[in-house]
Amino acid sequence: MPAGPFMGTTRLLEGKVALITGATSGIGRAAAMVFAQEGARVIVAGRRVVEGEETVRLIESAGGSARFVRADVTDEANVRALVEAAIEAYDQLDCAFNNAGIYEVAPLNDVTEDAWTRVIDANLKGVWLCMKHEVEAMRKRSAGAIVNMGSISGVAGLAGESVYGASKGGVVALTRSAAIESAAFGIRINTISPGTVETAAVRALPHEVRASLLAQHPLGRFARPEEIAQAAAWLCSDRASFVTGHDLMVDGGYTAR
Repeated sequence: MPAGPFMGTTRLLEGKVALITGATSGIGRAAAMVFAQEGARVIVAGRRVVEGEETVRLIESAGGSARFVRADVTDEANVRALVEAAIEAYDQLDCAFNNAGIYEVAPLNDVTEDAWTRVIDANLKGVWLCMKHEVEAMRKRSAGAIVNMGSISGVAGLAGESVYGASKGGVVALTRSAAIESAAFGIRINTISPGTVETAAVRALPHEVRASLLAQHPLGRFARPEEIAQAAAWLCSDRASFVTGHDLMVDGGYTAR
């Protein structure tokens, strides 16, 4: 039977080069795996060498292509070198998932200045630095797609998450302005805001805390890391070619309540 228009499978990111930060574990590692499965050659970025190389090994053992680059996203020289390494390895940069960040919670009056700086630097400054150099590389080819990691905490007030929420709300605002600036150069920039994700840290929470969080998700469960990764892959793909400046909620209905 000859192939018809609905036969066969076309991978979302076939032939593209993707840079993923914070790809040594959790959502970042899941994203590296999903992006590779969808046909991308992946730059795995993170601070932990052993874990980063393990992500590369997992991708290569499944038949994909990946390189690890150690980078601290809060340091501009590191970020510049990271983007340059992506270009050197694969001659182009088509998409990026700026996922690296940290999660710290404390009542507002207990937040120290050091904690404020640590969270804002990792979650907001890091995204700004990555976008700054990714956009510069993509403008040379007049094409590209970037996804930044937000959170439901950036749009919904949550007790104990004042600084974390401020960092993620800042990411959403930063993304919208950057999307407008970059549209004329063929670059799309979006945010993805997950609800609670079933990671090792969440699994380690006390039962009563997990139960309380679970009750706030109408779908009745937490997200799997690969579900967040798949949404990011779609936003980076040509199938989302008319989507920019958007904050995509992948939250099991949390913010719809």
